[in-house]
Amino acid sequence: MPTTVTILDSPLSWIESDARAQCAQVAALDGMIHVAGMPDLHPGKGAPIGAAMTSSVLYPFLVGSDIGCGIAVFPLRLKRADPEKLAARFPDLDRPVEPDEPPPGGWTDGLGTVGRGNHFVELAEVDDVLDAERAAACGLGKGSHVLIVHSGSRGLGEAILRAHTEVHGAGPAADPAAYLAAHDDAVRWGSLNRRVLAARVADAIGASLTEPIVDVCHNSVEVRDGHYLHRKGAAPGDDRDVLIAGTRGTHSYLVAAHAGPDAGYSVAHGAGRKMSRADALRRGKAKHTVEELRRPRKGSIVVCGDRQLLFEEAPSAYKRIDRVVGDLVEHGLATPILTTLPVVTYKTADAAPRRRTPRR
Repeated sequence: MPTTVTILDSPLSWIESDARAQCAQVAALDGMIHVAGMPDLHPGKGAPIGAAMTSSVLYPFLVGSDIGCGIAVFPLRLKRADPEKLAARFPDLDRPVEPDEPPPGGWTDGLGTVGRGNHFVELAEVDDVLDAERAAACGLGKGSHVLIVHSGSRGLGEAILRAHTEVHGAGPAADPAAYLAAHDDAVRWGSLNRRVLAARVADAIGASLTEPIVDVCHNSVEVRDGHYLHRKGAAPGDDRDVLIAGTRGTHSYLVAAHAGPDAGYSVAHGAGRKMSRADALRRGKAKHTVEELRRPRKGSIVVCGDRQLLFEEAPSAYKRIDRVVGDLVEHGLATPILTTLPVVTYKTADAAPRRRTPRR
């Protein structure tokens, strides 16, 4: 029986031909049953990002190196959200902390750090409430604040993938049970890391933190109905709430996800890149200033001491988040609950102490 491929986009979407080609390449792998491309689909290294891939064979490279990478959302109580003052109080999240007890897998490197690329910790404010009943069930309303943490297993996932690829390359797992055991450690480690990050920020800014209302990883594999469901940049979407991240200059969406088998029981995890990092750097330098990227919208600040990363992660490098969420809604995969807007986004520590605005 031939592998089926479903791309969950619309005529208004833009998905690169390279990403579609990668879906076809994955579909040709031995044992592959179904490939579902999300509306944020874009090309990755050897496999598409924004895809859920079901197979009778376990392929570690389809999950990638950042096993357990995901997004958690923590409601918090904050007296006053002054971006300038709060940004100055954010801790250095590039410096790891010592664990109180052995973390999953015994991996201690990088605990409590964000990582680079598209990872971030963001203090955000609820902007539009689109489903009042569901928002209230989350304890949120217009003007509420949340911490959004996007990070993963840091070096642990990379070490697990490297141990496989050094022997088997892009081939299947020789011992699926052993891979899954290590994989599950990395998933738990990623969740722990997001909690540690949230606690560090909440303590530094003097906020009261609650348990996360969302903690979903989007790089993983699960055994489902006797098959392996690989997710690479796709969030589990089977009857749970998911935060679909926008950019530093746009909304993010909290949605109630209800995806079925055609979508690989998955939904998009973010806006999805529309430019490579090299293109974003080249075009961004011609279009933006560093100061514009540090303040992509009124009332928000991006903490990032890496100028190149600022350009690579510019809002213009990503697809339209409203279009991505609109496609999910059109395909019956998600119901929007609320949107958030960034107040302070941490990418990496400032290279030099930030100037404080003089008091008048």
